[in-house]
Amino acid sequence: MRSLLSLPLSILLLLANFINHAIAIDIDVTNKDSLTHAAWVFAHGLMTYYNGNQTGQTPGKFVSPYYWWEAGAAWGSLIDYWFYTGDDTYNDQVKSSLLFQVGTDNNYMPTNESTSEGNDDQAFWGFTVMAAAERNFSNPDTNQPQWLALAQAVFDTMASRWDTSTCNGGIRWQIFQFNGGYDYKNTISNAGLFMMAARLARYTDNSSYVDWAERTWNWTESVGFLDTESYYLYDGAHTYDNCTDITKYQWTYNAGIFMAGSAYLYNYTGSSLWANRTQSILNSITVFFDSGTGIMYEAACEISKTCDVDEKAFKAILARFMGLTAVLAPFTYNTIYDHLVQTVHGIAQSCVGGLDNVTCGTTWLDVGWDNTWGLGQQMSALEVVQNLLVRDVPAPYTAATGGSSPGIATNVSGGENVKVLTTGDRAGAGILTSVALLMMLGSSWWIVL
Repeated sequence: MRSLLSLPLSILLLLANFINHAIAIDIDVTNKDSLTHAAWVFAHGLMTYYNGNQTGQTPGKFVSPYYWWEAGAAWGSLIDYWFYTGDDTYNDQVKSSLLFQVGTDNNYMPTNESTSEGNDDQAFWGFTVMAAAERNFSNPDTNQPQWLALAQAVFDTMASRWDTSTCNGGIRWQIFQFNGGYDYKNTISNAGLFMMAARLARYTDNSSYVDWAERTWNWTESVGFLDTESYYLYDGAHTYDNCTDITKYQWTYNAGIFMAGSAYLYNYTGSSLWANRTQSILNSITVFFDSGTGIMYEAACEISKTCDVDEKAFKAILARFMGLTAVLAPFTYNTIYDHLVQTVHGIAQSCVGGLDNVTCGTTWLDVGWDNTWGLGQQMSALEVVQNLLVRDVPAPYTAATGGSSPGIATNVSGGENVKVLTTGDRAGAGILTSVALLMMLGSSWWIVL
């Protein structure tokens, strides 16, 4: 006779849902202790997907099937969790993970991720170390790379891939030619470059980063990925048709990143241009909130139940950057607060699954758990809840307001350290890519023996 504990996890989760589907987590959005407790519940749930601290596993990476980018995003959620709640339970794991994954050149280009790392993936680790600098997260030892220096290195390598050989500029989705998607330029990769430039400008008080942010915004607009009437942001387009046939999927994280990047630039420059752009994107994100309940959802895939592993995490990114926008551009606070509060009601009614009765599913639109679970689902709930605490903590620090992370000397003007790629550079890049591939194959000879 099989015991209950011998049943597969999926069956146990389903049984728990049928038994306790009506039990909801109680979240009082007006009570800091209630929000902190809910954040604790969801942070704990998030960390159940981490095994990088176990023998034989890789520090910094979560269990399969979660890709490397999502690990970077999750550590960013936990930095904010500590900053908003004061709970440092996970800080040592966050710190060790961020330092383990830096790669040999301290720019989040680890060799073991070469077969899949894209510009967007690198950007999410850049966001996290930038947050570490802005939150005064515990600095590494002096013989280790520092948070701000890592963020600058991520920006420098991303900016060096600016490519005028197709589509008049922008950066590609993929970094290496041997990866699928190298022939695609997408909004999220360019959003990553835009966000890194905006945050570094504000933190370092270096207006050259603003030039890069403006360059990236202007290109995204000119190529048609950003609709200047609706301020909808679309997915991207292929380079083989010069980015003329745009894939018009809208994703929450693209809007969140461009909105918050604009808010950073408004906060730094005081410019009405960036205030208007921040407000315009905020107006556009109503497409991601149910017209009846006001609850956040991933419009491109959630209703149809077609969201993949990555897409189930995108709402987390929107929620995080809504919180930052509310702080950096205070005129947005009331609208953002209302969106988050309405969404918390959906989370409370639907994050009732699993053996713990607080496991979150993909959709928050329905009463009860939808029988899905995962890292992205937990991270999304965590970000919505904890970003209702943004007014209880200081705004992101800068080097002038208390930020303590040291940086590196860097040239962000497009000169010797940041090289814009042209058609003539492609042959050389192809040779380097081939060498990199041969090196990887050579180091993996045992696979085919």
